Amino acid sequence: MILVRQEIGDVLRDFRLQKGRTLRQVAGKASVALGYLSEVERGQKEASSEILASVADALDVPISMIMREVGDRIAVLEGLEVFSDVVPDDFATAIEPELSLH
Repeated sequence: MILVRQEIGDVLRDFRLQKGRTLRQVAGKASVALGYLSEVERGQKEASSEILASVADALDVPISMIMREVGDRIAVLEGLEVFSDVVPDDFATAIEPELSLH
C-alpha cells in the first residue's frame, strides 16, 4: 500500500538535506515542534496543509514543487510513466500560433 504521508515525509527530508539544513533549523523557522517534524519526515504523522506550507516556506521551496515531487514518486510506485515537463520543440513550434496572445 502506498502511503502519501510517507512520500511527503521523504520529499521534505530530501529537500531539507539538499538545502543543507538540520531538522532543528527547519522546525524552528517553520514554528513546528522538532519531534513533530521528525515524525512527519518519517511518515509517522500526517501533516496539515498549514504545516506543509510553513515547512515549504522554511525550506524556501514552493509547496507546488513539493507536491509535484510527491506526485511523481507516487506515480512511479504505481508503475506509471512519469512525463517530462519539457514540451518538445517541434510540438511547441507547431502549436505556437494557436497559443499566441496577439
